[in-house]
Amino acid sequence: MSLFERYLSVWILLAIVAGVILGNLLPGLFQLVAAAEFASVNLVVAILIWAMVYPMMVGVDPGSLHDVVRQPKGLVITLTVNWLIKPFTMAALGVLFFEVVFADLIAPEDASQYIAGLILLGAAPCTAMVFVWSQLTKGDPNYTLVQVTVNDLIMVFAFAPIVALLLGVTDIVVPWETLLLSVALFIVLPLVAGLLTRRQLTSQAAIETFLGRVKPYSVIGLIVTVVILFGLQGQTILARPAIIALIAVPILIQSYGIFFLGYGAAWLLKVPHRIAAPCAMIGTSNFFELAVAVAISLFGLHSGAALATVVGVLVEVPVMLSLVTFANRTRSRFT
Repeated sequence: MSLFERYLSVWILLAIVAGVILGNLLPGLFQLVAAAEFASVNLVVAILIWAMVYPMMVGVDPGSLHDVVRQPKGLVITLTVNWLIKPFTMAALGVLFFEVVFADLIAPEDASQYIAGLILLGAAPCTAMVFVWSQLTKGDPNYTLVQVTVNDLIMVFAFAPIVALLLGVTDIVVPWETLLLSVALFIVLPLVAGLLTRRQLTSQAAIETFLGRVKPYSVIGLIVTVVILFGLQGQTILARPAIIALIAVPILIQSYGIFFLGYGAAWLLKVPHRIAAPCAMIGTSNFFELAVAVAISLFGLHSGAALATVVGVLVEVPVMLSLVTFANRTRSRFT
């Protein structure tokens, strides 16, 4: 690893600080960035994520995709954690903290809003950023693609019923534009571009050389994305630091708990590390575009539910980088 990649966590920390400072010093600039949005998907951030996802898609070998069926354990773990465990543990943690632990610090009507936001996060496993975390842990690009694709297909049918069950709301409108646009931007287009690029490269050595050249741009894209995300919320972070810290507590517990549940199950079932790491991270990370869009449509732009989903965005990158570090350091524990 290069010096730049080895100290990625340091650069991310600096990017977080820079984002908060710039968001308060140059709010107009970040408002322009925020305005570049379609179907609740910020197009500037989408381009950056696309740049991060593209290198991994170049590594996808279509001829090897059939091998996934020979190792179904990773896919089973991912789907079990994502849809049978994660939404319900997130709802339980929300109720525990905002109706019991933090009951004296938060008004009941606000508490219900924060719980709703956490439920939306818990019911929306990640799509795009998983490819980044998988790449950083040397995950199998073919298997990761299949895991994310199957997960997204289930999300189309399961997201609304699970949210309706946990929120007690029956008239949830799923923002299909957000869901479909995200799948197109973060999976379909990068995959097509990656396959076309792979066809132009004549050998595996040429592919490795190409990936070595574009990988630094992927990391730079991650850092710039962090600056933008924290810049967009810079004023909110400084204006309401206490409530953001309270909302972050159950999200942190959920994130680490879900990761170690999936990662531990993969270790017990002797799943190879290149599959185990991405499979644990799909449930840990969140599809924040979908969660934020539904929170705004159901409860309003300035609601507590919308704020809770945004806090999920802010917490995610530092948490996932810490888990990437842990996964890389424990690679030798897997077969």
